Amino acid sequence: MQDQGFISRLPARAAIAPDAIYATFDGAPISFADLHRKSDSVAVALRRLGVVKGDRVALMLRNSPDSLAVLFAIAKCGAVWVPVNVQLLGDGLKYILEHCDPKVVFADRDLFPNIQGCGVDVTTFRLVAEAGEADSLDRLADGGHVFSEELPSADDLFALNYTSGTTGRPKGVRVTHRMLRYAAEGAMLCSEARDGDVFFVWEPLYHIGGAQLIPIPLLRDVTLSMVQRFSASRFWDQVRECGATQIHYLGGVLQILLKQPESERDRDHKVRVAWGGGCPRDIWRAFEDRFGTPLRECYGMTESSSITTFNANGVLGSVGTPVPWLSVEIHDEQGLPVAAGVQGEIVVHPRQAGAVFAGYFRNEEATAKALRPDGFHTGDLGMIDADGNLYFLGRLTDSVRVKGENVSAFEVEHIAGGHPMVEDCAMIGVKAEVGEQEIKLFIKPKAGAEVDYADLSDWLARRLAPFQNPRYLAVVADFERTPSQRIMKHRLPASLEDSWDRLQGLGR
Repeated sequence: MQDQGFISRLPARAAIAPDAIYATFDGAPISFADLHRKSDSVAVALRRLGVVKGDRVALMLRNSPDSLAVLFAIAKCGAVWVPVNVQLLGDGLKYILEHCDPKVVFADRDLFPNIQGCGVDVTTFRLVAEAGEADSLDRLADGGHVFSEELPSADDLFALNYTSGTTGRPKGVRVTHRMLRYAAEGAMLCSEARDGDVFFVWEPLYHIGGAQLIPIPLLRDVTLSMVQRFSASRFWDQVRECGATQIHYLGGVLQILLKQPESERDRDHKVRVAWGGGCPRDIWRAFEDRFGTPLRECYGMTESSSITTFNANGVLGSVGTPVPWLSVEIHDEQGLPVAAGVQGEIVVHPRQAGAVFAGYFRNEEATAKALRPDGFHTGDLGMIDADGNLYFLGRLTDSVRVKGENVSAFEVEHIAGGHPMVEDCAMIGVKAEVGEQEIKLFIKPKAGAEVDYADLSDWLARRLAPFQNPRYLAVVADFERTPSQRIMKHRLPASLEDSWDRLQGLGR
């Protein structure tokens, strides 16, 4: 595994077992031969569109068979995949499209207005629809062309995954073919994958939680059962219909499933393992007891090949011990390792070549801050117990985790600060009923201005992705500040009594 990527395995599998099923999408089978044929055709089309090795190709696509085909096509031709969250709009979308400077952007047709209206110069790239047009992705995939060029090497760049910035703009993590292979291997370790397993895939491929699953059927006799989106009410029926043996969770998925009405069929499934990140300690055993499925927590970041540790021994609340290709330490504020049981920053070291990223795309300052001689500094707070089990204790930096997505305070405050009634603002995370956190935004209005909460919330909704839009709004007369005039966010109240709630549309 150490010397390999993953893309060369697709033509090999297609040659050996062309009719074997790589995945199903809403129940329809996708064979290895189908995926190989369609991705070959799209790879040839990318060359005809002027894409050469190293060019960026952005995908703003919902999951579909053809979104898989274009993803593998990008891998084959040595281009660089830029996954774009389909919920993005406005300034956040504009920044990513300008920063990655793509040659081609594939997008669902209904998202064209968001791209064309975000302020980016659309003449700098070719915009291609997913379906419904003469040169759309579905037609390119059925072109019948054969791609015969040499495939990229394991250490060639495969993707730019934009992760939420904490003190600035999103950062493009440079992910190699080898890193995605490590991510898949980590997912298989965490999930105890076996030949014959069926992985239920509800995650969007633009999220690392979905992307890390893509190579698995190439590495093990495993099938992906993909659906268009997560549905709480249909989740277990879908799991039963496809015979899934593995389910993955992120954010508030477990809480959402526990809130569904109890059923005599709650244990009527074939799932052996539920694995993922972000399970609150207080619902861990409740989920296992109700659904009869053991939970296996993991921890990681895109920068360190997605999965850094996994919990194989069932220690409640722990995210486990490191995968074989990484090691983990806890450092204090001076950068020195601390003793067992002491909190500090989680620092990751590669034990095998290429397991940690080489830096952020076009961002030397952020790269220097994260990659230091003593390891990759995650910005996460953690603790390792005497038995070597890691506990994730939150972010050290200024971001909030909302339904599995990291939300940068900088991004939200930057947009909110542009409202004509807002003089200054500050964002914090507060406890969520479902998921890790919700966003509370404090607003200092301009002199003489009176904030209409509903109008402000609607204004933000037109400029922020849904997961970035603050649930709670509160007005303050002024902010307490440090001598350097930074807002003292730790003094802002996390209580909700003074807040307007977007979901209720009224003060609490």
